[in-house]
Amino acid sequence: MSLLSDHGIPLERIALLVGHSSQATTEAVYRKQLRPVITQGAEAMDDIIADDHEVEAAEGDEAGNAVT
Repeated sequence: MSLLSDHGIPLERIALLVGHSSQATTEAVYRKQLRPVITQGAEAMDDIIADDHEVEAAEGDEAGNAVT
């Protein structure tokens, strides 16, 4: 299960593969294996959001400089 999760297989697909009737069951059973994947996803999103804010700030500075 953790290998599937590590390779980006969605939890709902994993639940079907292992025979769970719901994603919640899979989350409960494999909680320890899922935590690192969730953490990695959250860290990636933090990086993406930070990069977007830097681009927006740079674009705002450029626009401000062009007006003056």
